[in-house]
Amino acid sequence: MSPGNTSVPAGTDNHGDCRALAEILDRVGDKWTVMVVGILSDGPMRFNALLRRGGGVSQRMLTLTLRGLERDGLVKRTVFPTVPPRVEYELTALGHSLIAPLRALSQWAQAHRPAIEDARRDFDATARETG
Repeated sequence: MSPGNTSVPAGTDNHGDCRALAEILDRVGDKWTVMVVGILSDGPMRFNALLRRGGGVSQRMLTLTLRGLERDGLVKRTVFPTVPPRVEYELTALGHSLIAPLRALSQWAQAHRPAIEDARRDFDATARETG
């Protein structure tokens, strides 16, 4: 951008872009999304198997999470024509592309957790003192 040009380059300061990015970050940063992507990174799985491995997720929350991930193109739902019908969930190519960033974020969180906990303790102690 030249010194006299006050226009903003495309995508750098657009409220709509920020809102769209926030929606995506809300999806991929959600704890149940992280859990589902982590579990499905091992391969396709049925709903009840996901529920068992889900560490306390309710059936309703798992259903909502899977629907959202399917809507966003991260998970594929396949219904097999058996009696009763068998349904499997698996990551799409887009879903698989999320695994590496989530691993990196997990590693960062693990490496920095002690520093964050220390900072929280310091902040809380200071807040109590200044009350």
